[in-house]
Amino acid sequence: MNEIGIIRFVEEEDLVALEWDGEYYRFRNMYREIYHQSLIGNTLLWVIEMNKSGIIGQVFAQLNSQNKRLADGKSRAYLFSFRIKPQFQRQGWGTRLLNYAENYLYQEGFEYTTLNVSKTNQNAIQFYHHHGYRIVGEENGRWSYTDPEGNNQIVNDPSWRMEKQLIFQK
Repeated sequence: MNEIGIIRFVEEEDLVALEWDGEYYRFRNMYREIYHQSLIGNTLLWVIEMNKSGIIGQVFAQLNSQNKRLADGKSRAYLFSFRIKPQFQRQGWGTRLLNYAENYLYQEGFEYTTLNVSKTNQNAIQFYHHHGYRIVGEENGRWSYTDPEGNNQIVNDPSWRMEKQLIFQK
């Protein structure tokens, strides 16, 4: 970690940067909607910003959901869209960002975090296990979004639902 990085909340001018040089352009409308949800207190959005490299990581938290197994607005928050740019992986940035989000949620009174991870993403499953998450169920992984051209896109990615009881970490 030679470069200085800070973790901060997403600002509106960051939305294009969340597309990671076009790799996630398809989620442009979704990012804008999640950002607007943060303005009314339904979500929290964090990024890691490096002094030279810009935004290199992100994680979002949904505080309340219709699916109360994921987020209930009181004791359980749902983490999603957690990613670190490949060239910065395995350098501790993911751990730092995850710990930051978990500690913030703990300070806000949340007792558990949940997340869904693709059954085929063994690296992520191993990462979450290493950080205290355990598999508590399965999710069909079916969801949809509207792409920037206005087309409805369906995603089908069977996932494990994982959970962690929060404790404050230094």
